[in-house]
Amino acid sequence: MTIVDTRTPEAKRFIPGATGDWEVIIGLEVHAQVTSNSKLFSGASTSFGSAPNSNVSLVDAAMPGMLPVINEECVKQAVRTGLGLKAQINNRSVFDRKNYFYPDLPQGYQISQFKDPIVGEGKIMISVGPDRQGNFEDIEIGIERLHLEQDAGKSMHDQHPTMSYVDLNRSGVALMEIVSKPDIRSSDEAKAYITKLRSILRYLGTCDGNMDEGSMRADVNVSVRKPGGEFGTRCEIKNVNSIRFMGQAIEYEARRQIAILEDGGEIDQETRLFDPNKGETRSMRSKEDAHDYRYFPDPDLLPLEFDDAFVAELAKNLPELPDEKRERFVRDMGLTVYDASILVSEAAIADYFEKVAAGRDGKAAANWVINDLLGALNKSGKGIEDTPVSPDQLGGILDLIKEGVISGKIAKDLFEIVWNEGGDPAKIVEDRGMKQVTDTGAIEKAVDEVIAANPDQVEKARAKPNLAGWFVGQVMKATGGKANPQAVQALVKQKLGIEE
Repeated sequence: MTIVDTRTPEAKRFIPGATGDWEVIIGLEVHAQVTSNSKLFSGASTSFGSAPNSNVSLVDAAMPGMLPVINEECVKQAVRTGLGLKAQINNRSVFDRKNYFYPDLPQGYQISQFKDPIVGEGKIMISVGPDRQGNFEDIEIGIERLHLEQDAGKSMHDQHPTMSYVDLNRSGVALMEIVSKPDIRSSDEAKAYITKLRSILRYLGTCDGNMDEGSMRADVNVSVRKPGGEFGTRCEIKNVNSIRFMGQAIEYEARRQIAILEDGGEIDQETRLFDPNKGETRSMRSKEDAHDYRYFPDPDLLPLEFDDAFVAELAKNLPELPDEKRERFVRDMGLTVYDASILVSEAAIADYFEKVAAGRDGKAAANWVINDLLGALNKSGKGIEDTPVSPDQLGGILDLIKEGVISGKIAKDLFEIVWNEGGDPAKIVEDRGMKQVTDTGAIEKAVDEVIAANPDQVEKARAKPNLAGWFVGQVMKATGGKANPQAVQALVKQKLGIEE
């Protein structure tokens, strides 16, 4: 019996429970550290990895009488990000005090934005898939807002058996909090969203996106409901700093909530932490509402105002972003959407590809960058910035193939040599005698020898012409892969009496 799946794409993301299907509702609050040399309201350095408490000004330490002064570059970076998210830029925004106590927040409050953020609604397009037919689904995720705020310091509990230490280097560093709408419906969508957002930020140069260093992290809001029902009570999973862990946290939390509801219980609105070692979330504290923070405009800071000309100047200098670059690669270079998506996933990969493809066949360049270069980088645990094969070297290999100097098989060997030893590909081919054999006399001699040594295969090939490929392989093997494959194939068919 053939079972036909008639569910809609949305239904395919439902989570089965004992009482039927459930739908997970996800919203992300991403904290992205702004790329700038100094902090949001002080001149202290933002360099990562400095000695504890070495990047702390009197403002960061909240010394009496110290006043915040806005960092214009951080404002520009927030506007650039808003433009990259196709979002509304607000010419007037207000900084508020968000009151709560933390030992690593010396002021006793955080300077943030609440009712009047610098950036309003925007959107991000993500692709999820492939499905069983190899298709990808494009989904639009709404952006609720982007606002600027200070980061807190860092409490360290593993430095002393009975005391905790505080490092204020990060205190006061500018953050962009990018809040999505609750449009995400699966852990795969959440991972695609955070991956795409990080890519956009890196293209723009507004955040380095290094989650392992804490410069980009997410608070994940998760709730469940019966399909089409009212939104359920949400729980917030705090400070997730890994895309893989985010997926695991969402999967666990959704199933935890479903189990509680199916047992007749209720979900408590709370903040939870994800334990990657146990693969589960655990309660941290009850979840605060906005009024618990007693927001009010910071009396030390005037409203932030700028005109349309300020925004237009920043928009004029934006780089080409991933979606636009992908469309250009498909349109102008004939790449598939899938290949183009891989190449634009990181700005450095796209730049590398464009250098290789300059004046060459785009499809061939994409094939080598994706399959050979990125494959080798992934296998060796390296990033594109650490590649031992430069765009000029890989382009040189492609040129040698096109000119017929080397075959595709020899090119693979040449790539391996360049990867391990470096050097000019053309010189390596010359010095090591790797040139493709195009002398028809030499190739014909090799073909004759293989045919003479395999009379049984000759009869089979004449009966089934598709077996001629076996002879081609044997000739290539006999010539060390140096024979021109097209010439070998033509001679094999001619010698066997197989018509084209």
